[in-house]
Amino acid sequence: MHILFYGNGGSGNHGCEAIVRGTVEWLGTREHTYLVHSACCREDAQYGLDRIAQIKPAESAKKRDGRFLRAYLKMKLRHDYTEMDGLSYLPQIQSSAPETEVALSVGGDNYCYGGTALYGYLNRAYHKAGVKTALWGCSIEPELVRQKELADDLRRYDLIVARESLTYEAVCKVNSNTVLAPDPAFFMQPQSGCGAQSRTGNCIGINLSPYVLTCESNRGLAYQNYRELISYLLTRTDSEIALIPHVVWERNDDRKVLRQLYESFGRHERLILVEDHPAPELKFLISQCRMFVGARTHATIAAYSSGVPTLAVGYSVKARGIARDLFGSEEHYVLPVQSLKRPEELTEAFCRLQDREAEIRARLQAVLPAYLASAEQAKCALEALR
Repeated sequence: MHILFYGNGGSGNHGCEAIVRGTVEWLGTREHTYLVHSACCREDAQYGLDRIAQIKPAESAKKRDGRFLRAYLKMKLRHDYTEMDGLSYLPQIQSSAPETEVALSVGGDNYCYGGTALYGYLNRAYHKAGVKTALWGCSIEPELVRQKELADDLRRYDLIVARESLTYEAVCKVNSNTVLAPDPAFFMQPQSGCGAQSRTGNCIGINLSPYVLTCESNRGLAYQNYRELISYLLTRTDSEIALIPHVVWERNDDRKVLRQLYESFGRHERLILVEDHPAPELKFLISQCRMFVGARTHATIAAYSSGVPTLAVGYSVKARGIARDLFGSEEHYVLPVQSLKRPEELTEAFCRLQDREAEIRARLQAVLPAYLASAEQAKCALEALR
């Protein structure tokens, strides 16, 4: 089967990278070949995706094309950028269609937020070119599924694979060919090579993102909670602390806020500021941690899939749903950033995790084999699209 990926934002978001890598490693290369329709070819090549899949760049629409003029007028008169953004993908779609059996819409939470019209446009464009589509490893806020335009778009997919049960329960009501399977990043294998490693084997991994700071209800409180947690770890434990980025886009760079934390503690000798690395190397580093606190979903997936007790600083359905599927409940495993009221809440949640460290590690070791095996139904459903 020739499989095409589209809709991921580029490998500078290592979650996007991990979804593609995990899918390729899970489905294998013996019976499948892979192509990525990329808006960020240089970025994808920088992190090595071109070694596991062919990368095709988006092309600019021809300005004499009637579709360009229509899209330009929509953009200028209605401030509707959907068609203008989508036009750049049409040459890719048309040239790849004859050899493509299925196009996977990846990105995980593209439908979690506003601005989903582009993905509807691309879904229709692939179908018009005769290519079947699958929404792959997705999370969607259940209340959004009730919106008619979004529901109509979801119905057009030939297959939807939801990565957690909260999304599955909502989406299967509008598309009967919906299955539940773990996020593909669970299948990405770690690779050593990351230079910044714990010197003691007693390391707590921490991830914070600029995006999660925009989701808080009380301005500045999320950052304050992270400072309180690091202060607790430095004064009340002998653990090293690895500050680990997972998205390094210029407009949304974890390293900026992590460096701010690092500098605020005077570059303490037990603080390790991790630089950027490909997703498999970051997963290796996370796998070496005793415990992990993360805001980026795929950073927490790297921890979960490595058996590391993890506290997710969540802001959407994806964190709640994944934790519920692994542990039976999100309580004590997800701290919603919107609910923060006091500076000590993250530290208190971490202490509860710390008290149950061995129990949680044993739980992950017990449930992961069956959890990962449940993905087989997604593989079968994908094969049925041939």
